[in-house]
Amino acid sequence: MDKQDSHATAHASDARPVLEGPDIARVLTRIAHEIVERAKGADDVVLLGIPTRGVFLAQRLAVKLAQITDRTVPVGSLDITMYRDDLRMHPPRALARTEIPGDGIDGKLVVLVDDVLFSGRTIRAALDALNDIGRPRAVQLAVLVDRGHRELPIRADYVGKNLPTSLRETVKVQLAEEDGRDTVLLGVKQADQ
Repeated sequence: MDKQDSHATAHASDARPVLEGPDIARVLTRIAHEIVERAKGADDVVLLGIPTRGVFLAQRLAVKLAQITDRTVPVGSLDITMYRDDLRMHPPRALARTEIPGDGIDGKLVVLVDDVLFSGRTIRAALDALNDIGRPRAVQLAVLVDRGHRELPIRADYVGKNLPTSLRETVKVQLAEEDGRDTVLLGVKQADQ
């Protein structure tokens, strides 16, 4: 997700919720069932969240997958900071952590998890980062919100909500672990953003 666009601050009065806590829980349950169905049991699935909110979503998916399959699904995080193509256009940012669980990713089905899919550039960076870590059997993508406006030929395998937006609009995902509540807000970009 392109943080400068998708997490742009919209005035609270301008933003309207498009998903609330129960909706988010419901779509994560659906995505977990879809992963189990497509992976035929999820025996070799590894979930890697893209910091920040993608990590929390991956952890939540791992819990739901464990409830469905009665087995622990490895979950980790994949920092893409050094792989971004916009590093020179923005101030330096702190590196997040990359944590690859257990036996690594070689030969596994890796499901990348992020909160918002927008231009596709974040996912391209994630694929580059993944390449430096190992060789998965396959890579899939799960996102909470797909807002369109792709600049690269990337699509999600699992989507919580397709949310057609204009480029003037912002999508802000808030999760309890980071923001104190679960919601997805649709707002309008302010002139200074």
